[in-house]
Amino acid sequence: MNHLPLAFTPQHLARLTGFAHGTLRNIARSMIALLWCALAAGSTARAAEARAPIDSFFQNPAFSAAALSPDARFLAALVSADSGRVQLAVLDLTTLTPKIVAGFSDADISQFHWVNDKRLVYDVTDRETAQGDTLAGPGLYAVDRDGGNFRALVQRSTSRVQEHAVREALPWDTFFFSTIDGVDSDDIYVIRPQFSNLNQLSALNLLRLNTTTGRAVTVNRPGASRRWLLDQNGEPRLTTTREGSTDTVYYRDAGSDAWRKIAEFDMMAGFVPFMFGPDGTLYVTAKPHGRDKSALYVYDLKNNRMEPEPLVSLADYDFSGNLIASSKELLGAQYLTDAEATVWFIPRMKKMQEEIDTLLPGTINRLSVGRQAAGPHVLVQAFSDTQPSVFLLYDSGSGKLTPLGKAFPGIDARQMATKDMVRYQARDGLAIPAYLTLPRGPAKTDLPMVVLVHGGPYVRGGTWNWSGQAQFLASRGYAVLEPEFRGSTGFGWKHFQAGWKQWGLAMQNDVADGARWAIAQKIADPKRICIAGASYGGYATLMGLLNDPDLFKCGIDWVGVTDIDMLYSIGWSDASTEWQTYGMPRLVGDRVKDAGQLKTTSPLLQAARITQPLLLAYGGADRRVPIEHGTRFRDAVQRTNRDVEWVEYPEEGHGWALIKNRIDFWSRVEKFLDRNIGKP
Repeated sequence: MNHLPLAFTPQHLARLTGFAHGTLRNIARSMIALLWCALAAGSTARAAEARAPIDSFFQNPAFSAAALSPDARFLAALVSADSGRVQLAVLDLTTLTPKIVAGFSDADISQFHWVNDKRLVYDVTDRETAQGDTLAGPGLYAVDRDGGNFRALVQRSTSRVQEHAVREALPWDTFFFSTIDGVDSDDIYVIRPQFSNLNQLSALNLLRLNTTTGRAVTVNRPGASRRWLLDQNGEPRLTTTREGSTDTVYYRDAGSDAWRKIAEFDMMAGFVPFMFGPDGTLYVTAKPHGRDKSALYVYDLKNNRMEPEPLVSLADYDFSGNLIASSKELLGAQYLTDAEATVWFIPRMKKMQEEIDTLLPGTINRLSVGRQAAGPHVLVQAFSDTQPSVFLLYDSGSGKLTPLGKAFPGIDARQMATKDMVRYQARDGLAIPAYLTLPRGPAKTDLPMVVLVHGGPYVRGGTWNWSGQAQFLASRGYAVLEPEFRGSTGFGWKHFQAGWKQWGLAMQNDVADGARWAIAQKIADPKRICIAGASYGGYATLMGLLNDPDLFKCGIDWVGVTDIDMLYSIGWSDASTEWQTYGMPRLVGDRVKDAGQLKTTSPLLQAARITQPLLLAYGGADRRVPIEHGTRFRDAVQRTNRDVEWVEYPEEGHGWALIKNRIDFWSRVEKFLDRNIGKP
């Protein structure tokens, strides 16, 4: 892994710790949930096998989250019970005594947050119900760390879990926003969206909610607020409103109830408020003065301007990450280049990172500390390309690590494939980043390959971590190439903007050029390459079969767009009026002005030209890409192509929520690939 250099202001210069590429060999066999085994029975790892079974790649995580209390004397975590339901447990770090403090027989706890040293809030989901059968909202509940003083704060929209509801609870469409860090309070903030019609968000209302009494107070806003930012004392101090395509940033001075405008700009430009530091400093992300990459800046609230030099900038990447702070000082920054890393501004934290990296040399080790930490404990989340997340507790006094739990105990890192970022040139000279996963074994040339195209498409597709999909394909002997084609975010404005209105055109060329690069590098067998992807990746799969029939021998499209114009026309899609009015015409294509282009880049209208084997899978309850995209394309392509496999999951939405459907789908993928490109 090559971690590119950062630029820091002089007061924050720090040497980065490099992370070795490899596996977690020194703890691969011992990362069992030692402290939680009584609470999460059945979560121990499966014995090593020559090839991991399909179900181990597509399970729900057994140990999905952990967090220290503000004083770092307690640790809360989400663990799976014997029933499979996810419960909330709290561990007293002094006595090492765990206790289940919240759980339901018909729901899974989804997210939790420490309100203060004594109290927590959490919401729920149902991992046994797919999108089409989901009738409940996430709700919101509060409980003390000993399991007492339970209160339902937000209702769910069904009778499930209603035995705990109270009349005073807020409506179901109210969602957790933030705790109040650094202040000893039982209050939190929640958000309640306001819609002008079914799909059009008009504003986000912010409410301050007391988790003990259930009383809530709405914060006044200066307009159609879309973003809120709290200061170091937990006070709403900044909000961004949107009218049409214009964003306006308002700030409220301490001691004042009035909002004052500090900036106004097009929604695709300007800066993004990031966070307030412990001393009240406002940090924003922006790319001013013609810069290609966004960076982290200090914003001068007195003079309404950004400081001229960034606090954190990355050579080849937009800044994406977090500032790490205690209640008194800024400790460091987590950031993402090809992989995640941390730079610490405080010597003691830098030293601690080095100590932990020495103990865990094969992983990226993310450290979490309590905001008002008084004890020696630090939470460590360790992961790599071959190792799903494992959670450990580090005692800075003794220098010892204690295992807590594994996200996927059925995965043996020794069986997993390595993953690296590569770069290749598109035909017009643009550099395209991509992640390449190569199967284990001596053969590294002339491999069958799957080009896996990410969805979005205006997102970053991946990072250097464990991916169930890529690892499953690699475990079956396939090389996997995941291009960050133009239009992907995180690689600068030029890379992003080069993808505007390029569906089926230059974006598609980038994907094909990646496959041809792999052939030129002797990685891929030119006769055994398949293209696959979901959502936009499904669209790119179909266009790949159309544009490059000599290159792609087969295609796998799940929940994929099949006609751009249908994104405008299908009434029961969840696409907002705002996205259709301001976003799609600019980024994808104008329905009127670009009508000709939308026709020539429509897989649906050209379905008769696709002759390669094709696997299509869609969810019957998908509102992002309604199933009509799939059924209309299926009917069209089957008229001339007899090698089309169709599967529909009636209860699923935009992706597979149920384990049984994930396993069924990827079992079909395995057979499809083996049949078409698996044998030389």
